Amino acid sequence: MTAQLEALPYRHVLTLPAMGAAVRMARETAELVLMEWGVSARHATVDPALLILSELVTNSVRHAAVLSPNVTVVFAGDEDTFAFGVHDRHPYQPPLYTPVTETGNTGLATVVELALSLDGTAVVRGDADGKGKSIWITLPL
Repeated sequence: MTAQLEALPYRHVLTLPAMGAAVRMARETAELVLMEWGVSARHATVDPALLILSELVTNSVRHAAVLSPNVTVVFAGDEDTFAFGVHDRHPYQPPLYTPVTETGNTGLATVVELALSLDGTAVVRGDADGKGKSIWITLPL
């Protein structure tokens, strides 16, 4: 996590088994965390954030579960920022910015486009040992 993210005062960590129910549990936890932090469920960033979170957790469950029995979601924020990272222990670091192909965008490319359209950011950070990664999304509130 960057120093900017580490400076965010609100924090919540959720570790889940890498199975289908993780997506629902991550979304429900995000809703509760945002409510606890005083962000209205009707805030314009909430639904896109939940969609992005769902896609990232789904990707971890589908593609990383063979090497990563757990998925960890770290939520961080303050009154102006909502950030979350989805971590697994699969070494593959997917490219975030892939060109549109004849078959269309990948789910991850769509996630990045959505985050950027909200003036947010997306970044992949590899683990120090090279055996895992986190995909971080930061969105303004």
